[in-house]
Amino acid sequence: MKKSRHEYKFQINEKDIVLLQARIGGVMKKDSHVGNNGCYHIRSVYFDDFADTCYYQNEAGTDPRAKYRIRIYNASDEKIKLEKKVKQNGRTRKYSAPLTREQADLLVAGKGLPMDKEAFDAYPELLKRFLVLWQTRHMRPKVIVSYDRIPYVDPRGNVRVTFDRNISASLDFEHFFEKNLRKEPILPVGMQLMEVKYDEFLPAHIKERLDIGHLRQTTFSKYYLGRKRKKA
Repeated sequence: MKKSRHEYKFQINEKDIVLLQARIGGVMKKDSHVGNNGCYHIRSVYFDDFADTCYYQNEAGTDPRAKYRIRIYNASDEKIKLEKKVKQNGRTRKYSAPLTREQADLLVAGKGLPMDKEAFDAYPELLKRFLVLWQTRHMRPKVIVSYDRIPYVDPRGNVRVTFDRNISASLDFEHFFEKNLRKEPILPVGMQLMEVKYDEFLPAHIKERLDIGHLRQTTFSKYYLGRKRKKA
């Protein structure tokens, strides 16, 4: 069984990000994948079925629920992943499988993959399950969500504290792998997102530094808000 993790989200402003980075920077390290600008760019295509089940389950707070997405980093095809994210009892589990650029292009374009027995047997298990849903539930790409992530990590408790800036939504599937993607922000000007993730415990010294007196945990689904923005 895949280990589940605690995941807490907080809407914050730019001033909070500056303050929180100063407070945790001395006790946590930046993720090794960040670029010279101290962050990396994340871009995900989210999929949903013919009934928009994932969208309405997010809206209703259904437990458990799951989402499928294709994720890339820095608009590059060097590392492409199909991911399934499951939320249950307030904790999350994430499963992933690698994709080729050709596979990703076909799925993002809504064209599907070869389903003959030889091809299907060679797919990773997660991709097989997704393709069954593609056939039976008509899973299709619904929205692209992109943002810049500033990540801090600590091996104790497998802690990740991330600041996500410029969270945007797009329907420009044709240009998913291109730097210049047409997109729109999904949060008010100046508002960003902090996520705190850990396995069994959050070390006290990190918890103390994250307490700046006014942060409030919130429910926040990038997929749901991205779809809602593009539906408006």
